[in-house]
Amino acid sequence: MEKLRRLVNQIAYTPISERHSNLSHLQLSLIPLLSFSSFLYKLALFLRYRLYHLGLLRQHRLQVPVISVGNLTWGGNGKTPMVEFIARWDMLAGMKLKCFRGIFWAHLQRLVWVQIELPLLLHFSKELDKLGAAILDDGMQHLSLFRDLEIVMVNGMIPWGNQKLLPLGPLREPLNALCRADVVVVHHADLASDKNLHAIESMLRKLKESLPIFFSRMAPSYFFKAGDTSCQLPLGTVYNMVVLCVSAIGFANAFVQGIEKIEPLHADQLDFSDHHLFQIKDMETINDRLQKLQAMFGSKPIVIFTEKDYDREPEILKHLDPFDVLVLCSELQIVPKKGHTEDSYKILLRQIMESKLIGINKC
Repeated sequence: MEKLRRLVNQIAYTPISERHSNLSHLQLSLIPLLSFSSFLYKLALFLRYRLYHLGLLRQHRLQVPVISVGNLTWGGNGKTPMVEFIARWDMLAGMKLKCFRGIFWAHLQRLVWVQIELPLLLHFSKELDKLGAAILDDGMQHLSLFRDLEIVMVNGMIPWGNQKLLPLGPLREPLNALCRADVVVVHHADLASDKNLHAIESMLRKLKESLPIFFSRMAPSYFFKAGDTSCQLPLGTVYNMVVLCVSAIGFANAFVQGIEKIEPLHADQLDFSDHHLFQIKDMETINDRLQKLQAMFGSKPIVIFTEKDYDREPEILKHLDPFDVLVLCSELQIVPKKGHTEDSYKILLRQIMESKLIGINKC
């Protein structure tokens, strides 16, 4: 299954003009089936939109402002880091805040993962008047819930792939769905070329000229030892060391490139499907890779996980003993570009939120 996922992912991010030169015969043979599936998916999307437009499906509105952080393609767009960025923001410090389908503010130092599905949120919607705001992690496609602020994240390194709908391409909706966005944030802007960023901005301007566009990056902060979140270690801990980067996130290359900037002696990587829940057999696979690295370099390597992966199943990492397991903590930062800064980003969001709060209070 993992192999099939990788094959389909490569098809999705290969331009149509390069298919015959870059794809295998097996991948080319899958394209007709994927194309038919994409057609059915497109038809289902159209019918769903029409049902909402005609009022046959009802959109629910909460009694508090709703901030949606979403994307148009599968994984690796920085949705969860943006949710964390908003949750830690001083503007919301005095508000009782809940983040759904992703994380909630549980401790002063770290955000801990929980999963609250949208039907459950709607079931308890009457209780939400005790909160100041709700943040949806991956909320763009949840048309059943009205949102006051729609933030859409775009991966600056691989934005649209082949521009086809799932499963032939990476798009969860057609590109014109970006017109629903209040703000677009182009993520991994520090890793993307200026040419790519300019092309993304041009595409967005064609769709919606007035759309505010900001840029962001992931900034590594520190490591902590698995099993002991209080033991914070500087980034230089892995300098000139052999490391294995293990992740189950949407865009693993950005994670690995961040580690490479710390200048380890050697950085290997082992990628799993996005949101993969690690099991014992995975620990055995990781152990095999670590032992090979140890034999190759003559020293015990360090295995590094993302914070997001660690929070899913921290206890299972004990099976990697005696190898050291570190967890990388990073934070999203707004990159100053074209006059748009973190301050101007916060000012814009504050203005939108304050106008929505005024509107809700009048109701």
